[in-house]
Amino acid sequence: MIKMIVFDMAGTTVNEHNVVYKTVQQAINEQGYPVTLEQVLAEGAGKEKLQAIKSVLETYTEDKLAADAPVIFERFKILLEQAYDSLEVTEQPNASALFEKLRKEGVKVVLNTGYQRHTAEGLIEKLGWEAGKDFDALVTASDVPRNRPHPDMILHAMQQFNIADGKQVVKVGDSTIDIEEGKNAGCGMSIGITTGAHTSEQLKHASPDHIIGDLMEILNLS
Repeated sequence: MIKMIVFDMAGTTVNEHNVVYKTVQQAINEQGYPVTLEQVLAEGAGKEKLQAIKSVLETYTEDKLAADAPVIFERFKILLEQAYDSLEVTEQPNASALFEKLRKEGVKVVLNTGYQRHTAEGLIEKLGWEAGKDFDALVTASDVPRNRPHPDMILHAMQQFNIADGKQVVKVGDSTIDIEEGKNAGCGMSIGITTGAHTSEQLKHASPDHIIGDLMEILNLS
């Protein structure tokens, strides 16, 4: 019996037009590294953003030590605040409808993200979602000691709702690191969705239990 579904935010349940990863790219480019958005998404999607910057630098530049990462991260935070001033955020198709249906059936709906809490709460506020009304809980990268692919965020959510068995939990995300997180937490299912950072082919590298193209497809999986 599924008791909780943990949904990634950007690309999975929230459409913020890749502004965060575009801003990561901009900050890296400003420091003199000519990486592309595709490269940022390939290596950084789903990760806490300082770690995402380090991963991109280590993979696509000759600076294997990524010594500039902290400087880039500080610039990223400034650029993101500026971008958010005019950012229009929408939910991914069917997110609210799915949340409502799941919660009526007694399934806890948890949002988790590699963003810091301040960033995540800003996105949720723009959508008009409220914890306890539209979803049950939010867990962010800044709430736990270790970030994805470690299972800490999912385990934290399980503790909040007294769920001891990971088999009663489903993880849904748009990047391979989301799938790895779900597997590391022992989730009953780890589901990839193609609405965000990674393609179906990229998601397959993490061996998800299912790959879907719309959130409502979750209702037909077992």
